[in-house]
Amino acid sequence: MPAGQTREIKRRIGSVKNIGKVTRAMEAVSASKMRRAQQATLRSRAYATRAAEVMAHLRAQPGGGTKVHPLLQEHPTGRPAIVLITPDRGLTGGLVLNIIRYAVAQARERFGDEVAFVAIGKKGRDFLARSKSDLVAEFIDMPDGPSILDVTPIARLVLDGFLGAEFSGIHLINAEFKSVVKQEPTISQLLPLEIPDEVEVAAADFEYEPSPEALLDEILPRLVEMRLYQAILEAQASEHSARMVAMSNATRAANELVDDLTLTFNKARQSDITGEILDIAGGAEALRNSG
Repeated sequence: MPAGQTREIKRRIGSVKNIGKVTRAMEAVSASKMRRAQQATLRSRAYATRAAEVMAHLRAQPGGGTKVHPLLQEHPTGRPAIVLITPDRGLTGGLVLNIIRYAVAQARERFGDEVAFVAIGKKGRDFLARSKSDLVAEFIDMPDGPSILDVTPIARLVLDGFLGAEFSGIHLINAEFKSVVKQEPTISQLLPLEIPDEVEVAAADFEYEPSPEALLDEILPRLVEMRLYQAILEAQASEHSARMVAMSNATRAANELVDDLTLTFNKARQSDITGEILDIAGGAEALRNSG
């Protein structure tokens, strides 16, 4: 084998090893972020469950029916809207593609072509822009472990759109964190707010001051913020998990490629050495015969 070819194999081994170091580092970073996001997601789920119980109890009070507040009522006017939550960055395996395919299928099946989109994340924003969808707003570069203040502008946009009859209803589409290796796209109704019927109402009776109606006016917008916040946490936990798994697979593939290239390099070197030995033996035999 020519010497230049062995040098090329050696150069490729070095390049693949460097890539493996990068993917290993990215895997470690994603694992750390995933653990924090997972903890925040689990905490938010407990809060959401308790908030649903409070809402169910308020609804059960005299004057607390579902027709009291406009955020609990169906709107006959306006168009449907979808809040699409995707990562800002790639290297997450098939996660982004799965979310986008799911969003397109759900939008077509449920709402047809007359649907407005609010994009949270660059990947979803870029797809909606390329497909010339009706993108009414975008929110990108959401920080890891966002605070409720980061979610407030999004909540204000959807609340104003719903109360102003621009949107007849609003749905959330995001990746739900199931486990480290499993994240599933899911759709849920954000507005009008739904209070699950299966939530148990507290057995004790409470007197509310001010009235249940006034409490609904204050609490329901906060509940919208909380649901958006929880969906973003779910999406971030899914993103970091998917990236950790993808980088782990990339590191494993890089190590396997290094092993294959090293074997090829050793075979090439052995072939070169064998050729050199044969050349030396042939030269020695020629000298002996000439003498």
